[in-house]
Amino acid sequence: MLLFTHEASQRHVTPPGHPERVERLVAVERGLQGIVMERRECPPGDEAEVLRCHPAGYLARVKAAVPREGWAQLDGDTFLSPGSFDAAMRAVGGICAAVDAVVGGEAKTAFVAGRPPGHHAERETAMGFCLFGTVAIGVKRALDHHGLSRVAVVDFDVHHGNGTQDLLWDEGRCLFVSSHQMPLYPGTGRPEERGAHGQIVNVPLRAGSGGRAMRAVYEGVVFPALKDWEPELLLISAGFDAHVDDPLAGLEWQAEDYRWLTDRLCDFAGGRVVSSLEGGYDLDALAASVAAHVGVLEERGR
Repeated sequence: MLLFTHEASQRHVTPPGHPERVERLVAVERGLQGIVMERRECPPGDEAEVLRCHPAGYLARVKAAVPREGWAQLDGDTFLSPGSFDAAMRAVGGICAAVDAVVGGEAKTAFVAGRPPGHHAERETAMGFCLFGTVAIGVKRALDHHGLSRVAVVDFDVHHGNGTQDLLWDEGRCLFVSSHQMPLYPGTGRPEERGAHGQIVNVPLRAGSGGRAMRAVYEGVVFPALKDWEPELLLISAGFDAHVDDPLAGLEWQAEDYRWLTDRLCDFAGGRVVSSLEGGYDLDALAASVAAHVGVLEERGR
C-alpha cells in the first residue's frame, strides 16, 4: 500500500472556527500510526490534468483569486489562503500519482491524504470547501492516460458528491455511486439523477439510520451495481463525516462500519483501489475512521 501526502496541505488555512481545518491532517496522521505502508510525497499537479475536468477559465479564476495574505472567499464556506492553490494542486498530483502506481502495478491500494477536499467542486464552481474535483480528475487520468475502459467511483462521504457527479455526468466509462444523507447539503443526489448514460447511482440515507441501514443498501444496491460494472479500477471518495460524532450530519456510523465497507469494496476491481480523503470534522472520529479504513487498505494491499 502507498500513502500520498505533502506538507503543502497544511498551508491551506481556513478562518478560525471553520470545520475544514489544518488540524484534520494531524488527526489523520494520528489514525495512521502503526500502519505499515510506503509514504510518498504528492508531486505537483499538472494543470493539464485539471483541464480534463475543469475549463481553463475556471482554473485561471481560482488561481487569480488566491490572496497575498489573509483569506479570499469563493462562496459561503469555501475559502482561499495564500497556500491554497499549491495545496489543491498537490492533491491533484497525489491522486494522479496514486492512479499511476496502482494501474502500473507498483501497489494494489493507495490512500491520498490531501486538502482541500474535492467532491463538491463542479465544472465551473468552487463550493463545499472544494476547489478541484480531485477524484474525478483521477478517473480521467485512468481512462484517458492509461486507457482503461471501465472505472468506478464510490463516494461514502455523508454529503452528496455533486461535483464528481457533475464532472462525470457525460462519462460513459465510469460508474459513479454516492451514498449520502438526504435531506442535507448540497441538496442533490436523488435516485433519479442517473447521468447521461445511466451510469450514476445515488443512494440517499435518512438521518439517524445508522450502519445497519448503510450495510443493507450497499448489499442490495451498490455491490450489485459494482459487480455488473466489472471495473478495472475503483476510486473512493473517503469522507468520514457520517460518523456518529461528526458535527455536520447525522447518519450515526461507527469506525467499524468504515472497516466493513472498505473491506467489501476491496473485493471489486481485482482489489485495485485508490482512496482520497474528503470530509470528516470531529477530530477523534476522523482519526478512528481513518485507522479503520486505511488499516483495511493496507491488509488488502499485501
